[in-house]
Amino acid sequence: MFTTIYKTAAEAVKEVKSGDRVFIHGSAATPVHLVKALQARHKDLHHVELVSITTMGDLDFDNPLWRESFFMNSLFVSKPTRNVANSLDGDYVPVFLSQIPQLFQRGLLPIDVALIQVSPPDKHGYCTLGASVDIARSAADTAHHIIAQVNPKMPRTHGDGFIHVRDIDSLVWHDAPLPEIDYSGETTPIVERIGHHVASLIPDGATLQLGIGTIPDQVLKNLVNHKDLGLHTEMLSDGVIPLIESGVINNRKKKIIPGRSITSFVNGTRRLFDFIDDNPEVRVMDIGYVNDTAVIRQNPKVAAINSAIEIDLTGQVCADSMGSYQYSGIGGQMDFIHGASLSEGGMPIIAMPSVTSTGISRIVPFLKEGAGVVTTRGHVHWVVTEYGQVNLFGKNLKQRAQLLVNIAHPQHREWLDRAFYQRYKHSTSTVTPHPEPRPEPAAGL
Repeated sequence: MFTTIYKTAAEAVKEVKSGDRVFIHGSAATPVHLVKALQARHKDLHHVELVSITTMGDLDFDNPLWRESFFMNSLFVSKPTRNVANSLDGDYVPVFLSQIPQLFQRGLLPIDVALIQVSPPDKHGYCTLGASVDIARSAADTAHHIIAQVNPKMPRTHGDGFIHVRDIDSLVWHDAPLPEIDYSGETTPIVERIGHHVASLIPDGATLQLGIGTIPDQVLKNLVNHKDLGLHTEMLSDGVIPLIESGVINNRKKKIIPGRSITSFVNGTRRLFDFIDDNPEVRVMDIGYVNDTAVIRQNPKVAAINSAIEIDLTGQVCADSMGSYQYSGIGGQMDFIHGASLSEGGMPIIAMPSVTSTGISRIVPFLKEGAGVVTTRGHVHWVVTEYGQVNLFGKNLKQRAQLLVNIAHPQHREWLDRAFYQRYKHSTSTVTPHPEPRPEPAAGL
């Protein structure tokens, strides 16, 4: 038997002391109620370090009132933390998503207090980490003190997220909608063309990994005529629901946990949260396992679909910063790009519009000064824009530049060719072409 005693958020966060390192559960599981209660204590606290990946919800970490109370040490920068992470009162830790648990487990970033959000306890006393297991599993396992926001709207998920109430130091009941995001509502004709190009590279029997945003969602819409797809991805969104329900995604061909869709966190709408609730077909698991390259590579034909802010003519991919301004993080891109490249028949794919919303080319001669390289030119394979898809694997520097210029926006190709000439003293049009084997045809395309 177990006894469940609930506190108010204000009572629970009194456990946090000046100088503590506090973990904040991320994505749709961000415990907004607890964070706001902690921020309300800002006058009592000094030098509290906050650690998180993506946070969501109605939160402001940049309020000057608590700049001296809290230091945001972000492991993946997102909109609520972007300004403060680029200020004197915050910073960013460059790290692969798969290796963040090691920071907690090895004592490199020991957690004093973990603020998490969980589903209500079942009859045996077990809650779950719900929509976001990812790095929260290791944070909860290693934290000295756990404060949990218990929310009946948090889905109860299968996988690695189970946590018993006896292992939670303070329980706070708070019924509130989870933050939602609908990627399908933001599509454009350019994104639709990119989605078609990417889907044309994906064969039947592939194992999918999809990054965050409208392009992965659009790719999913183009896979309705495929067969026997699997899902092993760090993030899951609404776009997978019709493919799972129709049997297109059935996970029959996967070697790692066949028959089940594997993810580490879930971002989407209420429909998605209801879909994963107590659904044994979906397992939400520890990021150290899901994003482990040694695990990823065992699945067949891994199609890893990720995006970029910009890519230079040699193939270096910047996906986390705009020059020296930290915009997001390394995340799991390299985990899956490398894992897919080692998978039998794997397809590592970087997909992006050829230009920004203001018409600036994303394909550039050189990355901006201060920009971070997330995927090295040695790891990049397929690059896709609305103007087509090219494979840089095995190509020399001049051949790569020619291929990338060919899928750049037409208005920028002359400029890119001039930059190529300045570097190599001849035009991309004189580069000896390299015959490109095509992947096996994708179904229905």
